[in-house]
Amino acid sequence: MKVTLLQTDIRWARPDENILEAEKLMAQQSGRDLYVLPEMWSTGFATKPEGIAHTEGNNEALCWMQEQARQRKCAVCGSLAVQLADGTFRNRHYFADGRTGRLTYYDKHHLFTYGHEDQYYTAGQEHCIVEYEDFRLLLLTCYDLRFPCWSRYATEREYDAIVLVANWPESRQSAWQVLTRARAIENQAYFIGVNRVGDDLYSHYDGASVVVDPIGRMLGQCRRHEVQALTVELNKAELQRRRMKFRVLDDRD
Repeated sequence: MKVTLLQTDIRWARPDENILEAEKLMAQQSGRDLYVLPEMWSTGFATKPEGIAHTEGNNEALCWMQEQARQRKCAVCGSLAVQLADGTFRNRHYFADGRTGRLTYYDKHHLFTYGHEDQYYTAGQEHCIVEYEDFRLLLLTCYDLRFPCWSRYATEREYDAIVLVANWPESRQSAWQVLTRARAIENQAYFIGVNRVGDDLYSHYDGASVVVDPIGRMLGQCRRHEVQALTVELNKAELQRRRMKFRVLDDRD
Protein backbone atom coordinates (compact mmCIF):
# COMPACT_ATOMS: atom_id res chain seq x y z
CA MET A 1 0.00 0.00 0.00
CA LYS A 2 1.42 3.36 -1.05
CA VAL A 3 0.86 6.02 1.63
CA THR A 4 1.47 9.73 1.03
CA LEU A 5 2.12 12.05 3.97
CA LEU A 6 0.78 15.57 3.34
CA GLN A 7 2.81 17.86 5.61
CA THR A 8 1.08 21.23 5.26
CA ASP A 9 1.42 24.76 6.62
CA ILE A 10 -2.11 25.35 7.90
CA ARG A 11 -3.61 28.83 7.41
CA TRP A 12 -5.61 29.78 10.48
CA ALA A 13 -9.38 29.43 9.90
CA ARG A 14 -8.95 29.50 6.09
CA PRO A 15 -10.37 26.21 4.77
CA ASP A 16 -10.29 27.35 1.13
CA GLU A 17 -6.56 28.08 1.24
CA ASN A 18 -5.80 24.87 3.11
CA ILE A 19 -7.77 22.83 0.58
CA LEU A 20 -5.80 24.39 -2.28
CA GLU A 21 -2.49 23.57 -0.62
CA ALA A 22 -3.56 19.98 -0.03
CA GLU A 23 -4.64 19.63 -3.66
CA LYS A 24 -1.25 20.87 -4.88
CA LEU A 25 0.58 18.35 -2.73
CA MET A 26 -1.66 15.49 -3.84
CA ALA A 27 -1.04 16.42 -7.47
CA GLN A 28 2.69 15.95 -6.88
CA GLN A 29 2.10 12.36 -5.75
CA SER A 30 -0.70 11.01 -7.91
CA GLY A 31 -1.89 7.42 -8.02
CA ARG A 32 -1.33 6.61 -4.34
CA ASP A 33 -3.56 4.45 -2.17
CA LEU A 34 -3.85 6.62 0.96
CA TYR A 35 -3.26 10.35 1.56
CA VAL A 36 -2.90 11.49 5.18
CA LEU A 37 -3.44 15.10 6.31
CA PRO A 38 -2.57 16.60 9.73
CA GLU A 39 -4.86 17.23 12.69
CA MET A 40 -7.49 19.95 12.10
CA TRP A 41 -5.88 20.43 8.70
CA SER A 42 -8.53 22.85 7.37
CA THR A 43 -8.52 25.37 10.25
CA GLY A 44 -5.52 24.94 12.51
CA PHE A 45 -5.72 23.61 16.07
CA ALA A 46 -8.77 25.58 17.18
CA THR A 47 -8.98 24.93 20.92
CA LYS A 48 -11.80 27.50 21.01
CA PRO A 49 -13.90 26.21 18.11
CA GLU A 50 -16.85 28.61 18.20
CA GLY A 51 -17.09 30.28 14.78
CA ILE A 52 -14.22 28.19 13.37
CA ALA A 53 -15.36 24.56 13.53
CA HIS A 54 -17.28 23.10 10.61
CA THR A 55 -20.82 21.88 11.14
CA GLU A 56 -21.24 18.17 10.62
CA GLY A 57 -23.95 18.54 8.00
CA ASN A 58 -22.40 21.38 5.97
CA ASN A 59 -18.71 20.64 5.86
CA GLU A 60 -16.73 21.93 2.90
CA ALA A 61 -13.49 20.24 3.96
CA LEU A 62 -15.13 16.85 4.55
CA CYS A 63 -16.94 17.03 1.20
CA TRP A 64 -13.61 17.80 -0.44
CA MET A 65 -11.98 14.78 1.23
CA GLN A 66 -14.75 12.49 -0.01
CA GLU A 67 -14.66 13.94 -3.53
CA GLN A 68 -10.88 13.63 -3.80
CA ALA A 69 -11.07 10.04 -2.59
CA ARG A 70 -13.77 9.24 -5.14
CA GLN A 71 -12.04 10.94 -8.07
CA ARG A 72 -8.62 9.49 -7.31
CA LYS A 73 -9.97 6.05 -6.32
CA CYS A 74 -8.01 6.19 -3.08
CA ALA A 75 -8.54 7.01 0.60
CA VAL A 76 -8.02 10.38 2.31
CA CYS A 77 -7.83 10.89 6.07
CA GLY A 78 -7.21 13.72 8.52
CA SER A 79 -9.00 15.38 11.41
CA LEU A 80 -11.42 18.31 11.42
CA ALA A 81 -12.93 20.45 14.14
CA VAL A 82 -16.67 19.78 13.83
CA GLN A 83 -19.84 20.85 15.60
CA LEU A 84 -22.55 18.22 15.84
CA ALA A 85 -26.30 18.80 15.66
CA ASP A 86 -26.51 18.65 19.46
CA GLY A 87 -24.13 21.62 19.72
CA THR A 88 -21.12 19.66 20.99
CA PHE A 89 -17.70 19.87 19.33
CA ARG A 90 -15.50 16.96 18.30
CA ASN A 91 -11.95 16.63 17.03
CA ARG A 92 -12.97 14.07 14.44
CA HIS A 93 -10.47 12.03 12.44
CA TYR A 94 -12.23 11.09 9.19
CA PHE A 95 -11.28 8.27 6.83
CA ALA A 96 -12.88 8.65 3.39
CA ASP A 97 -12.61 5.52 1.26
CA GLY A 98 -13.21 6.47 -2.37
CA ARG A 99 -13.18 2.87 -3.57
CA THR A 100 -16.16 1.79 -1.47
CA GLY A 101 -17.74 5.17 -0.68
CA ARG A 102 -17.49 4.37 3.03
CA LEU A 103 -16.83 7.21 5.51
CA THR A 104 -15.45 6.24 8.92
CA TYR A 105 -14.37 8.44 11.81
CA TYR A 106 -12.58 8.41 15.15
CA ASP A 107 -13.23 11.05 17.82
CA LYS A 108 -10.02 12.00 19.65
CA HIS A 109 -10.02 10.30 23.05
CA HIS A 110 -7.19 12.10 24.85
CA LEU A 111 -8.06 15.78 24.65
CA PHE A 112 -5.13 18.14 25.21
CA THR A 113 -5.90 19.48 28.66
CA TYR A 114 -2.69 21.55 28.76
CA GLY A 115 -4.13 23.59 25.87
CA HIS A 116 -7.71 23.51 27.28
CA GLU A 117 -9.07 21.37 24.44
CA ASP A 118 -11.08 19.44 27.02
CA GLN A 119 -13.01 22.59 27.95
CA TYR A 120 -14.57 22.89 24.50
CA TYR A 121 -14.59 19.42 22.94
CA THR A 122 -16.20 16.12 23.85
CA ALA A 123 -13.84 13.15 24.01
CA GLY A 124 -14.50 10.03 22.00
CA GLN A 125 -14.79 6.73 23.86
CA GLU A 126 -14.41 4.19 21.05
CA HIS A 127 -11.44 2.89 19.10
CA CYS A 128 -11.66 2.90 15.33
CA ILE A 129 -9.94 0.35 13.10
CA VAL A 130 -10.45 0.74 9.36
CA GLU A 131 -9.93 -2.12 6.91
CA TYR A 132 -8.37 -0.85 3.70
CA GLU A 133 -6.17 -2.44 1.02
CA ASP A 134 -5.74 -5.60 3.12
CA PHE A 135 -4.48 -3.49 6.05
CA ARG A 136 -6.18 -2.86 9.37
CA LEU A 137 -5.55 0.76 10.34
CA LEU A 138 -5.93 2.11 13.88
CA LEU A 139 -6.86 5.82 13.74
CA LEU A 140 -5.39 8.10 16.42
CA THR A 141 -4.99 11.86 16.91
CA CYS A 142 -2.03 13.85 18.28
CA TYR A 143 -2.04 13.69 22.12
CA ASP A 144 -3.16 10.02 21.92
CA LEU A 145 0.48 9.29 21.04
CA ARG A 146 1.50 9.70 24.69
CA PHE A 147 -0.84 6.97 26.01
CA PRO A 148 0.37 3.46 25.10
CA CYS A 149 -2.49 1.61 26.80
CA TRP A 150 -5.05 3.27 24.50
CA SER A 151 -3.19 2.21 21.36
CA ARG A 152 -2.10 -1.23 22.58
CA TYR A 153 -2.52 -4.11 20.15
CA ALA A 154 -5.02 -6.45 21.83
CA THR A 155 -7.57 -9.17 21.26
CA GLU A 156 -10.48 -7.55 19.41
CA ARG A 157 -8.17 -4.58 18.73
CA GLU A 158 -5.83 -6.14 16.20
CA TYR A 159 -4.30 -3.95 13.53
CA ASP A 160 -1.38 -3.65 11.12
CA ALA A 161 -0.64 0.09 11.19
CA ILE A 162 -1.33 3.13 13.32
CA VAL A 163 -2.34 6.31 11.48
CA LEU A 164 -1.86 9.34 13.73
CA VAL A 165 -2.55 12.92 12.64
CA ALA A 166 -1.11 15.78 14.68
CA ASN A 167 -0.35 19.41 15.43
CA TRP A 168 2.78 18.55 17.43
CA PRO A 169 4.89 21.63 18.34
CA GLU A 170 8.62 22.00 17.85
CA SER A 171 9.11 22.47 21.60
CA ARG A 172 8.14 18.79 22.10
CA GLN A 173 9.78 17.39 18.98
CA SER A 174 12.09 15.11 21.02
CA ALA A 175 9.02 13.29 22.38
CA TRP A 176 7.65 12.91 18.84
CA GLN A 177 10.87 11.26 17.68
CA VAL A 178 10.85 8.74 20.54
CA LEU A 179 7.15 7.95 20.88
CA THR A 180 6.44 7.37 17.18
CA ARG A 181 9.10 4.65 17.18
CA ALA A 182 7.97 3.26 20.52
CA ARG A 183 4.37 2.78 19.39
CA ALA A 184 5.60 0.91 16.29
CA ILE A 185 8.02 -1.34 18.19
CA GLU A 186 5.77 -2.30 21.11
CA ASN A 187 2.86 -3.20 18.79
CA GLN A 188 4.94 -4.70 15.95
CA ALA A 189 3.05 -2.44 13.57
CA TYR A 190 3.74 0.24 11.02
CA PHE A 191 3.38 3.76 12.35
CA ILE A 192 2.27 6.66 10.13
CA GLY A 193 2.47 10.05 11.82
CA VAL A 194 1.59 13.25 9.95
CA ASN A 195 2.39 16.60 11.53
CA ARG A 196 2.12 20.19 10.28
CA VAL A 197 4.67 22.96 9.81
CA GLY A 198 4.40 26.73 10.35
CA ASP A 199 2.85 28.76 13.15
CA ASP A 200 -0.48 29.41 14.82
CA LEU A 201 -1.49 31.64 17.73
CA TYR A 202 0.12 29.30 20.25
CA SER A 203 3.03 27.32 18.82
CA HIS A 204 5.60 26.77 16.11
CA TYR A 205 5.52 23.45 14.27
CA ASP A 206 8.38 21.86 12.37
CA GLY A 207 6.77 18.76 10.86
CA ALA A 208 9.03 15.68 10.81
CA SER A 209 6.07 13.57 9.63
CA VAL A 210 7.23 9.98 9.62
CA VAL A 211 6.64 6.35 8.69
CA VAL A 212 8.23 3.75 10.99
CA ASP A 213 8.37 0.01 10.39
CA PRO A 214 7.44 -2.68 12.97
CA ILE A 215 11.00 -2.91 14.34
CA GLY A 216 11.41 0.83 14.70
CA ARG A 217 13.32 1.65 11.52
CA MET A 218 12.42 4.90 9.82
CA LEU A 219 11.11 4.21 6.32
CA GLY A 220 10.66 7.89 5.48
CA GLN A 221 10.52 11.26 7.17
CA CYS A 222 9.47 14.65 5.81
CA ARG A 223 11.96 17.48 6.02
CA ARG A 224 11.58 19.71 9.05
CA HIS A 225 10.10 23.20 8.53
CA GLU A 226 9.02 22.45 4.93
CA VAL A 227 5.71 21.82 3.23
CA GLN A 228 6.12 18.42 1.60
CA ALA A 229 4.38 15.36 0.19
CA LEU A 230 6.24 12.10 0.84
CA THR A 231 5.23 8.61 -0.28
CA VAL A 232 6.22 5.39 1.49
CA GLU A 233 5.13 1.86 0.57
CA LEU A 234 3.97 -0.53 3.29
CA ASN A 235 4.47 -4.27 2.84
CA LYS A 236 1.89 -6.49 4.52
CA ALA A 237 3.82 -9.71 3.83
CA GLU A 238 6.92 -8.27 5.50
CA LEU A 239 4.85 -7.26 8.52
CA GLN A 240 3.43 -10.77 8.85
CA ARG A 241 6.88 -12.34 8.42
CA ARG A 242 8.33 -10.29 11.24
CA ARG A 243 5.40 -11.01 13.55
CA MET A 244 5.69 -14.75 12.91
CA LYS A 245 9.48 -14.86 13.33
CA PHE A 246 9.66 -12.85 16.57
CA ARG A 247 6.37 -13.46 18.34
CA VAL A 248 6.43 -10.64 20.88
CA LEU A 249 2.68 -10.05 20.66
CA ASP A 250 1.99 -13.56 21.95
CA ASP A 251 3.48 -12.52 25.31
CA ARG A 252 1.71 -9.17 25.66
CA ASP A 253 -0.08 -8.27 28.89
